[in-house]
Amino acid sequence: MAKKITKKIQYFGVGRRKKSVARVVLTPGGNDTILVNKVPLEEYFKNDYQKYVANQSAVLTNAKSNYTITVNVKGGGLSGQAGAVRHGIARALISADYSLRPDLKKAGFLTRDPRMKERKKYGLHKARKAPQYSKR
Repeated sequence: MAKKITKKIQYFGVGRRKKSVARVVLTPGGNDTILVNKVPLEEYFKNDYQKYVANQSAVLTNAKSNYTITVNVKGGGLSGQAGAVRHGIARALISADYSLRPDLKKAGFLTRDPRMKERKKYGLHKARKAPQYSKR
């Protein structure tokens, strides 16, 4: 007996910010929810601003009604994770529909935020904080 293999259409995108990495999967057929680590986005991000940032690229392109968005995010804090989710959704949307690229690019959602924590240097307390200076 031959098995019938059905191929599921999925679009992937990886978003990063600070130490956070978000892996996004878009599946056609929207249900108006974004699942972040198997939890609805509104429950995962408690802060209103973080909810707003994570939602931005989906709201701009009206993706929530067209795609089921599933996100796996790890590392960093919640603020970095929200930025990583926005970046990942934007990248996944481009792999799904390239005509959305100009709108996402203009909004700045495709640019990887390069700001990272500066490393600690030897002889200093932190990255730049030096021990107290005394002349004598």
